[in-house]
Amino acid sequence: SPVAETFRVIQGAMSEEYVRTTQGVFQFELSGDEGGTWYIDLKTKGGSAGFGKPPVTADVVMSMSSADFVKMFTGKLKPTLAFMSGKLRIKGNMALAIKLEKML
Repeated sequence: SPVAETFRVIQGAMSEEYVRTTQGVFQFELSGDEGGTWYIDLKTKGGSAGFGKPPVTADVVMSMSSADFVKMFTGKLKPTLAFMSGKLRIKGNMALAIKLEKML
């Protein structure tokens, strides 16, 4: 599935460097096909990503459709544009949300 595949790619792209420089946990509340809760943990040693709630409390919670999530992570939708147009809702630490955008 596109969402699961995206999280597999994210997991594979993680490095100690990203974890050290980001120090944040991101939770995604996705609607539509393959909706549900997914996460990216860039705080715990080595980092992790996948389905379900993060192992520690999220610093940032992002809500969007699963289709827009895949577009955003494949570079077809700019996070800033998604946010401005209301396709992406962000709760929590905005500075960390911007760090994640740089990582994309």
